[in-house]
Amino acid sequence: MQPKRVLHIIGKMDRAGAETMLMNLYRQIDRDSIQFDFVTFTYDKGDYDDEIISMGGKIIPIVAKEPISRMLKLTVFLKNNPEYQVVHAHMLLSNAFHLLAAKTAGVKYRISHSHNTTNGKAGLINQAYEKWALLVNRALSTQKIACGEQASQYLFGSAKDVLILPNAVDVDKMISVADNSRNYINDIFSQSSKDLGIKIIQVGRLSEVKNHDFSLRISKELKNRKINFTLFVVGQGPLEEQLKSKVIKENLQYNIQFLGVRSDIAELMSSVDYMIMPSLYEGFPVVLVESQSVGLNSIISTNISAEVDLGLGLIKFLDIDSPAKWCDYILDTKEKNINKEEIKITLKSKGFDIEENTKKLTELYSNMQ
Repeated sequence: MQPKRVLHIIGKMDRAGAETMLMNLYRQIDRDSIQFDFVTFTYDKGDYDDEIISMGGKIIPIVAKEPISRMLKLTVFLKNNPEYQVVHAHMLLSNAFHLLAAKTAGVKYRISHSHNTTNGKAGLINQAYEKWALLVNRALSTQKIACGEQASQYLFGSAKDVLILPNAVDVDKMISVADNSRNYINDIFSQSSKDLGIKIIQVGRLSEVKNHDFSLRISKELKNRKINFTLFVVGQGPLEEQLKSKVIKENLQYNIQFLGVRSDIAELMSSVDYMIMPSLYEGFPVVLVESQSVGLNSIISTNISAEVDLGLGLIKFLDIDSPAKWCDYILDTKEKNINKEEIKITLKSKGFDIEENTKKLTELYSNMQ
């Protein structure tokens, strides 16, 4: 018997939040019963493409210059491939176009999945588009999923039929990684004569929303205070060259290391002192679940949903108005004694264990006959 194939709509399978969450589920799910395929909107290879193909999934590029043309191409594809009776869209407001395509093509089950609490755009045209897209998402989705309550409220309003599926991780694996990786980043740079000092990490796409400019201001403040530190910037994106130029201009090249896209995020986080996330907005970043699962202190923007604090004493919210405040917290905070059993019990009890979430999603898909 052939597995049920679920078609996920996502821009590109890079190492980003929603994509990483999807891969966590995909690795765990019984692929003899349910297979994932992925519509992407680029011919460029994604970070996870090879792994997807090795697990029996397909990458299906549908490329067009603007969303209506893309929607028409997706409609034609779905009409020509009627085996896809479950379409799972992950692109927030843009889900409206994908749900329209699926509805037009006669797809029976149309899932809209909210991974964010805002679209972060202003202006009258964007407001009009947002209003339309919200209406379409709410009207055409046969199943609504959100990573948290605030993400649900944004995309689905007061709807009660929303499955809350937290951005989960393999808790046992993460704790094991943390146990064995406390010196990991020191070992990577062991051939360097430089003392790394206070080790700080920022994980995320190098784009405006992640607010790396503020991270550079924090770094400049630490340097002005003559603090020995290293900021490890993990990720790639459109602002990479601009940020690297600013680092040189501010004479921070000896304090900031650009590590690019990495597959060893858990090991890196396990071996640094702090994570910073001064984002302009976020939904429920899976990286914050990962950071808490390895016992890492994180300083994050007040623009991020309060739901991310799992009550382990590892999250500090600060406004992004004063880099000095962030520096003060970094310098004043004492190392927390990590209680592995507390972490494990907390994450599992609050729904952040990948095994339990995979069961929920499997049941959902299996009932879509």
